[in-house]
Amino acid sequence: MTKPITRAERKREELRREIIDAAFERFAESGYHATGIADIATHLGIGHGTFYRYFENKRDIIDHVVDDVIGRIMTALSAENAPDAPTSLAEYRAQVGRVSDALTAILLDDPRVPQLLLFEATGIDVELTDRLYGLLDMADAMTVEYFRHGVEAGYLRTDLDVVNSARALTGMMMANIIHGIRNSDPAAIRALNLATQRLMFDGISAD
Repeated sequence: MTKPITRAERKREELRREIIDAAFERFAESGYHATGIADIATHLGIGHGTFYRYFENKRDIIDHVVDDVIGRIMTALSAENAPDAPTSLAEYRAQVGRVSDALTAILLDDPRVPQLLLFEATGIDVELTDRLYGLLDMADAMTVEYFRHGVEAGYLRTDLDVVNSARALTGMMMANIIHGIRNSDPAAIRALNLATQRLMFDGISAD
């Protein structure tokens, strides 16, 4: 049985979220490098000591955000959405739809997060750049597992280049995220996701 969250824990999580929000607002306004801890604390109306009870530094905020996104993605890709769950092409189509909706909700829940990670983070430091490349590799590897299972189960073509097909699909997903940042209209995002799924399954030929 899950232990109920106490009021103190809830207040702590709320303040942690407020610090992240304030930091991202300052990053967006002044840039990551030009933003100091004092700017974040002043923006939120808290002391430096309060900030340091939650984060070691402003770089630590980004790591926490990335960890949170990864955790939510891994949860979304479990159970019925796990790579080995489908047993037919119909089930796989349905799974892809669920996964697409879940990932869109996670990645575009706060557009500032993918915007920072895609367009600014690689200029912060080498360690973060390497971590983002690692996330790309992880996305490719996970997609390979979905494709590989489909080939083994017989509902995907046996000559499928699972590695490069996975990279191509990851590329389309990243492009979808960028379009979602530029146009957050749910209908437009849904239409783009559906077009990507149709391209994935049906191709573009008239045959």
